[in-house]
Amino acid sequence: SDEEWVLAKQLCEVLRILKHTTQFFSCGMPNLAVVISAMDHIDNAFTTGVIKTDKLNPAIHAALHLTKKTLNRYYSLTDRSETYHIAIVLHPHYKLEYFKTTEWEDKWITAA
Repeated sequence: SDEEWVLAKQLCEVLRILKHTTQFFSCGMPNLAVVISAMDHIDNAFTTGVIKTDKLNPAIHAALHLTKKTLNRYYSLTDRSETYHIAIVLHPHYKLEYFKTTEWEDKWITAA
């Protein structure tokens, strides 16, 4: 039916972001700084309107909410790991600028 096609298109839109991230990691050896960057990309895509969540089918919207919740749980684990902070600070592209652009509090940046 037409409703099922709309649902399928919405699902494809959501899954496309995850597919691109999976393909990116499949092409080489990701480092810790790149993992954080990819998590930021997924979160940004699901948050800022790349996907129009207000127009999603309720089932897909609920699944997207659970996906973000899971992503945030893993992302919060990186806050507890000094290894991630060190990897970003030592990365030639990110350094401390990553923390500033992602709007970390000054005391968090100092601790990193």
